[in-house]
Amino acid sequence: MSQKKPSQEMTGKELQQKLTIEQLSAIKVMVIDDSNTIRRSAEIFLKNSGCSVILAEDGFDALAKISNEHPDIIFVDIMMPRLDGYQTCSLIKRNARYKSTPVIMLSSKDGLFDRARGRMVGSDQYLTKPFTQETLLEAVQTYASISRANSQEE
Repeated sequence: MSQKKPSQEMTGKELQQKLTIEQLSAIKVMVIDDSNTIRRSAEIFLKNSGCSVILAEDGFDALAKISNEHPDIIFVDIMMPRLDGYQTCSLIKRNARYKSTPVIMLSSKDGLFDRARGRMVGSDQYLTKPFTQETLLEAVQTYASISRANSQEE
């Protein structure tokens, strides 16, 4: 009997994962990072989970793509050339059309000051790099339903 319980739990988890993948397939996620390695890692993690992924190398590249692509969730690196993550987040949140789009800051810094500064410019969450597939997907799942509800209201 003890063998049936784990197999039943596994089946339940597998079913839950399939439902999650189906739900995530409708989610458009933008990843803004000047590091090709970070962008590609995030892209692989997110695409393997069914998300549609938009990549941007910096804040200027992202702002041009946001108006065309309308992402549901945005991950943005803090330390980038030309337009840093704080400035990029602030510009996104000041735009009436995108102010409700969740913006999640990515950084190798884990200090209280950095987190507070992220909140001041309107970020919804702060993830420390290197991130795992699990932490990335948890953030997507947390904000996906909020983002969808907001876009349906508009």
